[in-house]
Amino acid sequence: RYPSDWSLLLMQRLDSLGGCRLLIVGDVMLDRYWFGEVSRISPEAPVPVVKVERLEERLGGAANVARNAAALGGIITLLSVVGDDEAGRSLGQLLSDAGIQAGLQIDRQIDTTVKLRVIGRQQQLLRIDFETTPSHEVLRAKLEDFEERLQDCDVVVLSDYGKGGLTHIAEMIRLARAADKPVLVDPKGDEYAKYAGATIITPNRSELRQVVGRWGSEEELATKAQTLRRRLGLDALLVTRSEEGMTLYRDDEIIQEAAQAREVFDVSGAGDTVIATLAMLIAAGASWDEAVRVANLAAGIVVGKLGTAVVTRHELESVL
Repeated sequence: RYPSDWSLLLMQRLDSLGGCRLLIVGDVMLDRYWFGEVSRISPEAPVPVVKVERLEERLGGAANVARNAAALGGIITLLSVVGDDEAGRSLGQLLSDAGIQAGLQIDRQIDTTVKLRVIGRQQQLLRIDFETTPSHEVLRAKLEDFEERLQDCDVVVLSDYGKGGLTHIAEMIRLARAADKPVLVDPKGDEYAKYAGATIITPNRSELRQVVGRWGSEEELATKAQTLRRRLGLDALLVTRSEEGMTLYRDDEIIQEAAQAREVFDVSGAGDTVIATLAMLIAAGASWDEAVRVANLAAGIVVGKLGTAVVTRHELESVL
């Protein structure tokens, strides 16, 4: 399906990513990892005992989307809500270290969302989540901040993790489209009406199944996906399908990308990498065909890494 100079064309697209401006809004979280050795089972219960030897903190949620886009050379602005706590301050510092301009609204009534993962022998043994829903007043202030920053971006990304930070997402989509900005949404939950009018949504296989029900064939999947796309008034719908790759549905075409054959180590954060890469390519003027191709390559790279991670331009150039 691809012309002989396809890789060269995509390399040129990667060269044009520097300076692309993304405005990313969504639920941020701090991913904490406790790495240790497992050498025995607890005498108190049939569970492994982990002797913690190393701690690590990484950006999660919409912050991981921002980190992935920044790693590709983008000029990134991130809007979100954090608590007035140590985890929120750590998030702010990590964002600053990554060169991301962060507009973090402080909500003193909540705790910053934290996902704590305990890792032993390179396997995740346990995850503990800490989270609370932001207050309405802080979310209204974030919407006003969004409107002010809208003109200074090329593409808008809305990363919904279902933590309550995108209460005003329908209004954000309306404002962005009125400003003629493409809007990419990573959805959550089973109610997609709030995403109506976006340029594209990027559910994974199980997320789409929650909304349209099961399918028994590619034809049935296409019918359900296209019906949903038309009902929501989307330009496109991208379904990420793990070992089956990803499929883009548009009014005039269906683009199927096969998964890249490699060992899958960890799928956490892969959706963040996909939407960040897709947004960067669209901001650079790439076609949907080009953008999906590169996003699929990026997904194949990031699942080979432990935890929430990023894909660099150098890594993409290597696989191209």
